[in-house]
This record gives sequence, structure tokens and C-alpha cells, in this order.
Amino acid sequence: MMLDIKDLRVSFQNGDGQENEVVHGINLSLNKGETLGIVGESGSGKSVLSLATIGLLPKTARASGEILFKGEDILRMTERQLCALRGSRIGMIFQEPMTALNPAMKVGSQIAEGLRLHRHLSRREASAEALRLLEMVRIPDAKRKMHCYPHEMSGGQRQRVGIAIALALKPDLLIADEPTTALDVTVQAEILDILDDLVSELGIALILISHDLGVIARIADRTLVMYRGNEMEQGETERVLREPSHEYTVKLLSALPQRVRVGLEITTPNSEGKA
Repeated sequence: MMLDIKDLRVSFQNGDGQENEVVHGINLSLNKGETLGIVGESGSGKSVLSLATIGLLPKTARASGEILFKGEDILRMTERQLCALRGSRIGMIFQEPMTALNPAMKVGSQIAEGLRLHRHLSRREASAEALRLLEMVRIPDAKRKMHCYPHEMSGGQRQRVGIAIALALKPDLLIADEPTTALDVTVQAEILDILDDLVSELGIALILISHDLGVIARIADRTLVMYRGNEMEQGETERVLREPSHEYTVKLLSALPQRVRVGLEITTPNSEGKA
């Protein structure tokens, strides 16, 4: 088992010192080569769950339960252990590539930085590997784009740079938090195809977070539906789409545009959860 989360609860402390629980007893598991989709509206706890998984919760947050990554409990790790874990074993693609990337550094240097620090490659070796990664994520004219700043690239290209950075240290698990946000439909499809191919080619595990069931439906093997920090349902993606067991999932499916449902061969269930 690559990842095994048991009864995860996350609370935040407010200004009065009181704790408010925002994630309520989540359980999930993930094997090598699998893609898990986590879907829900804004505020459902998706990003908090992902930040807990990589040990990036703020100091005002407290997590309980277990997050077992290859048998090691992330919630029991020291900061030094977490720093060694991030990037090298668990990679993260953040939601907004324009703010995730350093605007003052060329993208090739940003990819190479982690390679030099963690894999101790020479400047030339790191540059060559950065170019290979840009080509892997299908950046056109990658050799020239190595020397571009983020603002000189499109949103889709910046997102691909974010994917390249997350893959640079060859992690076993990749977490993609809303990787298609603010991208047009064509670019969204390209990004999803890249992620799907990477799972197949590299054998990594992928957690794909989205508010859009249409996005999840494209590549996720299994789907976890969340609402207000709770698990509404979880199962094989095809089953969740065709035979949802919770009314909230039915409402998410009903919110999909008709053309998306037709394209994904999804029939809109009725209020009882039956097609």
C-alpha cells in the first residue's frame, strides 16, 4: 500500500483559542499506479486533506489519526523528516502556477534548483535534466522556454512547468491540487492527458483534486466525494458516476453541462441516485 489514511481529522484554532474541526474522519487508500480523484465544492476540505498528506498544515492546525506513507506515519514525523519527504517522495502541484512559480527566476533554473540541492547534480547535469522534464511535459520549443520567466508563458505552459518541478525528484506519489483551474477546456484536456500518461509511464500514484466531476471522470480510477469536511461516498469512479449512493453526488452530476455528460457517457441520475 502506497498511502493509507485512517480516521484523519483536522482542526483549526481560532482567535479565542477554540478548535474548529474542518476534516472529519476521512479514510482512504492508494496503491502504486493508481489515480484517486477527490471532488467537492470549495470549502469541502479537499486542499486541507492534501496539505495534511504532505505535512504542510499551518501551525494553527492540528491533525489526528494516521497518514501512513509506505508504512511511515506522516503525522508523527519531525520537520526534518518532512523536508526529506517533500519533493523526493511526495510531489505537489499547487493550484495556481503563477503564484507557485518564482516570478524572478527563469523556469529552467527553478526546475534545476531542486535537482542541485537534493540530487547534488552539477549545473550542467541539472540543466540537461530540466530540459528533459520540460520535454516530458510537452512544452513546445522546450530549449528556448528554459530561459523564459513565468510571465512570458501561457497559463497552460506554467502549469506544465509546475508538473515538471513536482516530478524532478522522481516522487512515488504526486498530489495535483486543482491543476486545471483557470485553463480553457482544450488546455485542461492536455494537462489531464499528461498526468494520466505519467502515472502509466512512471508507475507513480496520483491524487487529483478538483471541484469538477467531469475532470475527475477523465482519469481517476477511484473517487472520493467530500462535502464540509465529510466523506459523502467513495468507490470506483465508474460506479460513483453511474450509481451514486449519496444525494450530494447526484447534485454534482446534475450540475455538469449536458455536453460534458454526453462526452463522458454519464447519464444524469434522479434524486434516488438511479439513472
